[in-house]
Amino acid sequence: MINISPSILQLGTTLGAAVIALLAIFIRSKASSKPITMRKIIIPPLGMSTGFLMFVAPFTHIPLLWAAISLVIGWFVFSYPLIRSTRFKITDGHVYADQSRSFTFILLGMLAVRMFLHQVIEQYITIPQTGALFFILAFGMIVRWRIFMLKEYKQLTQSSEPLE
Repeated sequence: MINISPSILQLGTTLGAAVIALLAIFIRSKASSKPITMRKIIIPPLGMSTGFLMFVAPFTHIPLLWAAISLVIGWFVFSYPLIRSTRFKITDGHVYADQSRSFTFILLGMLAVRMFLHQVIEQYITIPQTGALFFILAFGMIVRWRIFMLKEYKQLTQSSEPLE
């Protein structure tokens, strides 16, 4: 078995989170130039749900109460800024995400808060358990945000002319 020091693992997860956040900002800015579809709204949480397979490994197990708290924080706290900064518009019969200037700052702010919380929580539980908690938090955040997006998309497409 390979023995990786916790500080290297922590650095790797921190850099990984930063890369993912920057990638999300880049993808989101590119996505605003392409039409939104129901499929594009639904696929990310479905793809992310495969991450629950991490709980097959015993070292990622956490108490159910911790998981519930993490899910609630993601659902109600972390999803809120994403919901507030997400708007759609219809152009040429297609639905587009309306580019929000605040979205980039929201993602960077959430990354900073996440990294700070990671530092605090890792003092009390293992790194894999911390990762499990933050995965559940992110899943709750993404699911609520995407449900909001789906409702907005349906409302917009039902109230407008038929889309191609």
